[in-house]
Amino acid sequence: MKIDDSLLYEFESGLDPQHIQRSSIPATIVGYGEISAIFQINGNETCVYKRLPLFQDQATAAAYEKMYHEYSELLVQAGLSLPEHDTRIVSIQGRPTALYIIQEKFTGDRLCNHLVQVSDESSSLSLIERILTDTHKVWMYNQQNSRKIELAIDGQLSNWIYLPQEQNSRLLYIDTSTPLYRKAGIEQQNPELMLQSAPSFLRWIIRMFFLKDVMTRYYHPRLVYTDLVANLYKEQKPELVEPAIHLVNRFLSNDDQPLSQKEVDGYYREDKMIWTLFLAFRKVDRFLTTRLLRKRYEFILPGKIKR
Repeated sequence: MKIDDSLLYEFESGLDPQHIQRSSIPATIVGYGEISAIFQINGNETCVYKRLPLFQDQATAAAYEKMYHEYSELLVQAGLSLPEHDTRIVSIQGRPTALYIIQEKFTGDRLCNHLVQVSDESSSLSLIERILTDTHKVWMYNQQNSRKIELAIDGQLSNWIYLPQEQNSRLLYIDTSTPLYRKAGIEQQNPELMLQSAPSFLRWIIRMFFLKDVMTRYYHPRLVYTDLVANLYKEQKPELVEPAIHLVNRFLSNDDQPLSQKEVDGYYREDKMIWTLFLAFRKVDRFLTTRLLRKRYEFILPGKIKR
């Protein structure tokens, strides 16, 4: 994977976060997460980028960069496969320092959320079972390390790439930009950094009522599996929910109650409400920042997300 550092610096210098295609070096959005956009920069067709303009200085960005690479290596140790990846820190005077997460590019039809939309039920469930199998490796790794190191993972469909091959198909985990892991029970991620993309007028509410849940939910197998199944509603595949629940129940420990349709439906309604409101408030924050305060809004917001 070849990264053109001068191109990236020039891109950040001329970036218009609100109209990324109109930047001095245009870029094309290729996907959205709940928090940020994934894009390709014109002139570098082999990579995709995620931009994190979260840092006040180079040292803070470098600490996050180190944590990102350590988390990625730990996922590999747990048995997951990751795409080729790298990072760059770009500092422009007068702006927050940005960390770019860079991954090799794959076509959108290899994303697992797309594959379940176009595949038959049997193929979709086989893919979901494979995702559950890889996610289960994380919990096994945590058990084997006796909580000296504990990994979290967001296993929803859009975080995986499937590459079919005649002899050896590959499943790649791509959502590594928010490293969540603990050492000796101590969370390595700074929760305040996760608030930087939130509207300033909401941060105290998120800090008080939601931050702990966001920081901890991905350490719990039951919640990760519930999120994965509930995500099928977002992908417009409600008919897969019930058979996917049966798959999940095979992966839960004997101490867990079986996952139920009622539990998944309740989780999805709450999750949909939270993320819909969060995006709406971010758009309000963007309006206040750019139109009323006449300041630069640093974040590239997702477009309309179908849920």
